[in-house]
Amino acid sequence: MTPLELDDLGVASALPRPGGKDQILGVPYRPVQFLDDDLPSALERAATWLREVEQWLGEAPDVIAVHLDHDETQDSPYFDLTILCNEEDLAGVPIAVRERDAGASRPA
Repeated sequence: MTPLELDDLGVASALPRPGGKDQILGVPYRPVQFLDDDLPSALERAATWLREVEQWLGEAPDVIAVHLDHDETQDSPYFDLTILCNEEDLAGVPIAVRERDAGASRPA
């Protein structure tokens, strides 16, 4: 087995890089998947989940992409709706930052 040589971005060190101002970006995003045979149901669940996350987080979560695919494998849900969300938002970092900032602004 050949060991992988990865750089700080987690991509192969030998990967050709774009030139000039073009670049390979870090991807701090996590996919959230909604599977269903009925697309409107998957979309409704995704919208409900995004509203719940926004309420919990206190701000809209950072979503970079929404991807729709399908799976024709027997006994698998046909639609695969995936939302690519910021990892830090899903970890609650904005909540922790607000709590930290609120604690720092209280008189000692």
